[in-house]
Amino acid sequence: MDEIKIGGLHIAFERRGKGTPLVLLHGAVSDSREWRRLLDELSDEFTVVAWDAPGCGRSSDPPETFRLPDYADCLAAFIEEIGLVRPHVLGLSFGSGLALELYRRHTAIPRSLILASAYAGWAGSLPPDVVEERLQQGLRQSELPPEQVVEAWIPTLFTKSASTEVIDETTAIMSEFHPVGMRAMLLAFAEADLREMLPTIEVPTLLLYGEVDQRSPLKIAKNLHAKIPGSRLVIIPKVGHMTHLEDPETFNAKVRSFLRANQN
Repeated sequence: MDEIKIGGLHIAFERRGKGTPLVLLHGAVSDSREWRRLLDELSDEFTVVAWDAPGCGRSSDPPETFRLPDYADCLAAFIEEIGLVRPHVLGLSFGSGLALELYRRHTAIPRSLILASAYAGWAGSLPPDVVEERLQQGLRQSELPPEQVVEAWIPTLFTKSASTEVIDETTAIMSEFHPVGMRAMLLAFAEADLREMLPTIEVPTLLLYGEVDQRSPLKIAKNLHAKIPGSRLVIIPKVGHMTHLEDPETFNAKVRSFLRANQN
């Protein structure tokens, strides 16, 4: 992996291929390794960059006061620093909210948005009691041994038909979470409400959701689809929150098709 310094933070990332750039934004309690298959698949046609967000993977921890605007500004500086011009931006779960905040604060950067298992922030997509429950549960988990955190999260991310290989790989990634980074992301997403900016989106937008996603159910998908002008909603059958891992063939094919159709 490569590494650069942005605003005092060391940011690790992986870069593959040549062509129109695509930036991959992972979810919470994860890092860039979750994009391994997409990096392999799309680097034949695109410059694909997957970062470790502050407080994740090999990147350094941010202050615990870091919130979604801070992540977005860091991402914008990162994109500029590594020389990407108008990249497509693909975010999963927390990464989807980060992609929306990037567009809100730095509208000229994204060429298009691909939002997978997306929220308009937790506050923008979930009832207040659910937001508070998720936040408090996550803050408690940030102080637990990794195996207990993984045990709690994995059943909410996948269906029972997910392969052992995928579960084991995700378990290994999640087991290396940063407690500080986990708390910062949870607090940032619990506060985030991006509903008002959705109608302002003027770039092509693809929404990808798993049919049986427990964490970001189809009610949220349909709400975002209704509010983002011209957006396209694709529901991937029989998979959960981690659509890109449970059915990578379908996920990657939908992403490639969308990117090809929106090169300009």
